[in-house]
Parts: sequence; structure tokens; C-alpha cells
Amino acid sequence: MANPFKDIMKIKRDEFPLAILMFGYFFLVITSFWILKPLKKSLFLTFYDKIGFDFYQWHMTASQAELLAKVLNMFVAFIAVVVFTVLVKKFKRQQLTLIFSSFFMVCYVVFSLSINNPGALTVWSFYLFGDLFSTLMVATFFAFLNDSVSPDSAKRLYGLIGLGGVTGGVFGTMVLRTMIERLSTSSWLWVCFAVAVLIIFLALKAGKIVSKNPPGIESKKVETQEPKSSENPAFEGAKLVFKSPYLLSIVGIVGLYEIVSTIVDFQFSSTILHYLDGSAIGTQFATAFMIMNIVSLFVQLFLTSFIMTRFGLTVALLFLPIAITLGSTMFMAIPILWIGSLLVTADNGFAYSINQSSKETLYVPTRRDEKYKAKAFIDMFVQRFAKAIAVGVSLVITMNFTDFSSIRWLSLVSIVITVIWIIAVRYAGKKFQQMTSNHSL
Repeated sequence: MANPFKDIMKIKRDEFPLAILMFGYFFLVITSFWILKPLKKSLFLTFYDKIGFDFYQWHMTASQAELLAKVLNMFVAFIAVVVFTVLVKKFKRQQLTLIFSSFFMVCYVVFSLSINNPGALTVWSFYLFGDLFSTLMVATFFAFLNDSVSPDSAKRLYGLIGLGGVTGGVFGTMVLRTMIERLSTSSWLWVCFAVAVLIIFLALKAGKIVSKNPPGIESKKVETQEPKSSENPAFEGAKLVFKSPYLLSIVGIVGLYEIVSTIVDFQFSSTILHYLDGSAIGTQFATAFMIMNIVSLFVQLFLTSFIMTRFGLTVALLFLPIAITLGSTMFMAIPILWIGSLLVTADNGFAYSINQSSKETLYVPTRRDEKYKAKAFIDMFVQRFAKAIAVGVSLVITMNFTDFSSIRWLSLVSIVITVIWIIAVRYAGKKFQQMTSNHSL
């Protein structure tokens, strides 16, 4: 009997060991992220829920203080870019994973000593730490992966490997939700410590496989041509990005998504708060997120690799903006509870599956310095900067769109932005095809 999983993924037998190891690596990183994210968010909001936060003459609510923390994340990300850029000059692949995982393991131990009875310093630093984890570990993972495969194998492997992240998100949230009342916050940090040990183990195993079977002559040739740079590490990635229209198109894809996603999330939350009260609000959120995760799993398992291998990267990258455009159009026409609730599915159901896998594939044909330095700048700084802009958009929205009947017209803003987003996708996909046409197997 034919293996339908193999038919979907089209993975070659000799590619499976690396694919399974990287699946597990990504699974564990995202599992840790989804354990840390609710913990740091609830710790922060609970701490300031009753007392608020005074920012000069402005007495901020807990949710407003969290927006300030998100802006601070941009500055933390800038420091992360500098550190990452310095380290990639001497280390790569599993070595970077070992360095950053060890750093976070030390942090887990330090936070475990104060997290159960936190003060303001612990609350703020742990919130920033949670975002720093996703910033560095996800960037490190994809830098490792993109430096370990050829463009052709990436189309086959990224569906399965991306599935590791999707399932890690589902697993992490389910485990936390089931066990959160049984374990203290410090105990959860020790769980993350154990996961970090497993991440290091898988990365070392994957590194050995890549060392024995490097991604190809073309990759080696490009790597040896990497210029010796003596520039300030804070600007190396930025200069690489601004010199490359291809990398700028990726900046557009990343940044425009963050802005649209913020608008969609505001409409999603506003719809539920408008139609429901009390405990029904939490139930609706949980139901919407459950549907989102199911869709994300389905897309990653059955569509991502199929679309990428059969129809190409451009088509795969178009799924998310088109899904958001359709969802926004429906909500603008009929702003009812379930259409508003399904906006999060149109967004995250595709963002965490086919869009992430296809977006990461864009980096595969780039030079090694672009894989590490430029990608770090985009993933760590541009993304956080876009989030900071999105925070400003959120504040403007909440001040000017207080009547629910006007919320539907925000979809026009989303649709206009997705048009520009689609233009960036088409350019990036066309350029990717040109860069990889001479290296296809």
C-alpha cells in the first residue's frame, strides 16, 4: 500500500533523518514558547491589574503597560541583533543553538528563584525574556535550517519541519492549560530547562548529519565568497537588507503582515466583546483558538508541501494575504459573531503553517551572511519594529473606532495593505524562481 504521507511530503529517504531531527527541534522550541508566553503575559497583567502602572504623569492600565513592554521589546531585539551578528562570525548551526540554549538555561535557573514572589523588576524582565526567547531561538533554528538544505529539498522538507512548530504550539498550550494549576511558575521554568537540554541534543545530532552531507556545491561556493566584514555588527544586517531588493521584499512581507494582523486581531476581539458577556467571552475565545489550531494543523499537514512542490513558492505565499482579504471582505459585509471570530483563523491558521514554511524558504538561496545577519535583522528588529508600529495603530484604532458599527470599515485598511503585500509576494516569488532555476535538481 502506498504511503499517503510520503505522497504528500515527497521527501527522499536520505532526507528523513535531518527532517525528523529538525521537526523535533522546532517542536521543542515552539512548545517552550507557548509555555513561556501565557506565563509571562499573565504574570505581567496580574501584577498591574489592580495597582496600574505610572509612566511619568500617565497612569496606565495593565493592558496599556503591556503595550509599553512591547515597544521595549524592539530595543531588546536591537541588542539581540548585535549579539547574534557578532556570534555568527565565529559560530554557526548547532554551535549557535548550544550557545543560546545554554544562555536561556541559566536564565531559567535565575528566574526560578524569584518568579513565585515577583517584584516589578522580575515582572518586566521576565516579560522581555519571554519575547527574547522567541526572537533568538526561532531565528537560530531557521538560520540553522536554511544553512543546511538546498532550495529543492527545502520545498519538500519545510512542510514536515514546519508541522513540528504547529504541533509544538498545540502541545505546549494544551499541556499548560491542563497542568497550570498543578505546577508553580518556577516548576514550569524547570520544564523549559529540560526541554532546552533536548533541543541541544537534537541540534548536535542534526549538525553531524549536515557536516557529513552538506547542502550542495552551490552553497559551499556562496559561503566561501562571503566578504570579510569589519562593519559595526548593529548595522551589518541592515546594510545587507537595504542593498537587496529581494530582501526588501521580504521586509515588506513581514512588516505588512504585522500591521494587518493587528487590525484583524482588534476586529476579532471587538466582535466577541460586542456580542457576548461574562464567561461566554472566554468560551468563544477558546473555541476560536481551537478552530484556528485545527486549521493550522490541517494546512501544514496536507497543503503546505503539496502546494510548495506542485505550484511553487509564490502560490504558497499568497494563501495568507488572500485568506485575510476574503475574511476581511466577509466581515465588512456581514459583521456578525462567527465571521468576526473566524478572522483569527484566516490570520493565524495560515500564518503559523503554510506562510511560515514558505516565507522561510525564501532565505534558502541567499548567501550565508544574508541567511544569518540579514535574516536576524528582519526577524529580530524589523518584525519588532513593525509590532511597535502596530501598537501605535492599535492605540489610534481604540481612540477613533469606539462604535462597533464602524469597526467593519477597518477591513478596507486591511484590504489595501494586503494588495501591497501581494505585490511584494509576487516579486519575492519571481526573484526566488530566478535564483534557484540554475540549482534545481
